[in-house]
Amino acid sequence: MWAKKSLGQNFLTSEAAVYKTVAAARIFPGEIVLEVGPGRGVLTKALLAAGATVIAVEKDSRLISELSTTFKGEIESGQLVLFEKDILKSKPETLGLQKQNYKIVANIPYYITGQFLKKFLTSAHYPNTIVVLLQKEVVERIIALDKKESILSISVKAYGKPNKVTVVKRGSFSPAPNVDSAVIAIENISKDLFENISEEKFFRVVRAGFAHKRKVLISNLTEISPREKVQEIFSKLGLNEKIRAEDLKIEEWKKIATVIV
Repeated sequence: MWAKKSLGQNFLTSEAAVYKTVAAARIFPGEIVLEVGPGRGVLTKALLAAGATVIAVEKDSRLISELSTTFKGEIESGQLVLFEKDILKSKPETLGLQKQNYKIVANIPYYITGQFLKKFLTSAHYPNTIVVLLQKEVVERIIALDKKESILSISVKAYGKPNKVTVVKRGSFSPAPNVDSAVIAIENISKDLFENISEEKFFRVVRAGFAHKRKVLISNLTEISPREKVQEIFSKLGLNEKIRAEDLKIEEWKKIATVIV
């Protein structure tokens, strides 16, 4: 079956990549796993073999038929539940998912990366772990391989601990994408960071801090708070007034956001 370019389909074919992806999820028998875009079922098969109860969401109606035939027994036994849906338009609770009682393991289309991560990290019914294949450069930005943070990396680290599991070469897919991928595991997902501050306020401060890349952080923050106030905060926190947003760690962002306005 040919892949649909409009859906960003690149079917995973590497057994080694499948093994490393599933291993990174640390699945225990009976755990609930949400798989997004199961495609032709290569990853699905490995998840089922690991003992997971899989909830698979596939947008392509052509693949629903193939998956229904391939996994007829698992569907009948209830180990696999297959939905024909657009994951970005689906609420976790309508799929039978509740807060921290499931993991996400998936090979998602590159073009939905930002929306996908935001949807599930900010959801009231968020998972405890996310293991996904993304574009390698995006994974490296999330973990800040160069030690430089970004809105993307802070947005993920505010909810969990990300780490790069392995690189997956472009030849491990059919059709092969134009870039290499990597498996990222985001573990210990929670909203503990927001016990004393709202998500909305925290990210308003982060966005302001990154608003003008060439400016130092203190100058960017004066757009949402008086300079004297910002300077006072920096002094109390022991922050250099020449520090840039990309050099600030998640804990420092919270301290600033908690007191700035």
